[in-house]
Amino acid sequence: MCEYCGCQDVTAIADLTREHDAVVALIAEVRTAFAAGDAPALAGLARRIATVLEPHTAVEEEGLFPLLTDDFPDHVAVLRDEHRRVEAVLAAAQDGTPADPGWPAALMDAMELLREHILKEQDGVFPAALTTLGGADWDVVDAVRARVGVRVPM
Repeated sequence: MCEYCGCQDVTAIADLTREHDAVVALIAEVRTAFAAGDAPALAGLARRIATVLEPHTAVEEEGLFPLLTDDFPDHVAVLRDEHRRVEAVLAAAQDGTPADPGWPAALMDAMELLREHILKEQDGVFPAALTTLGGADWDVVDAVRARVGVRVPM
């Protein structure tokens, strides 16, 4: 967890970071299952990651990103696109293990993208939000969080 800019003092960012940490831990499990050739385990992990990311993505896309779009339109557009790309691969495992023999490799590619995406958010978006947004803006983000909740595995 980053602690150099003080953004972790903002509850919304601390919650998003906690979700990132949970996803990074699950990505490590994905790597292990992929190395073992365990497609059912990969599918289960994909569903667990999707569960964490569902409210996380809502907070970003309905709360944080709209507030940053005027100042960082291209960056926000890239992040939204990356969300869609990762979600598409995770969704393939929604109802079980995908039959497509190429899906495990696609999942690994998506996890690499997701890991890079997380770093972009933590090293760029969160510090930018800290310096750009005010109290009323954080209230908007907090309202989205209150509506969607948190689904971090214990």
